[in-house]
Amino acid sequence: MIHTPVHASWLNQIEIFFSIVQRKVVSPNDFTDLDEIRTRLRAFEDRYNATAQPFQWRFTTSDLDDLLARLDRHTADHQEESSTAPAV
Repeated sequence: MIHTPVHASWLNQIEIFFSIVQRKVVSPNDFTDLDEIRTRLRAFEDRYNATAQPFQWRFTTSDLDDLLARLDRHTADHQEESSTAPAV
């Protein structure tokens, strides 16, 4: 069963999981047949489920507010530069 939370983007969590699978299982792609892929994926799934921990989201709403303020200042600075630039 896969828990899809309603309070966060579950797609981000799925992308993180697939990235982990890509790095730890699928690369390098030296599989001789589909059974070998299946065996590696199942072994990884068993290990991962035994040691899984919740993802720790570090980007807070305060971080987002700071980022948006910086972007707003950056955009305003560039608008001022383009309005004061001489026409060629």
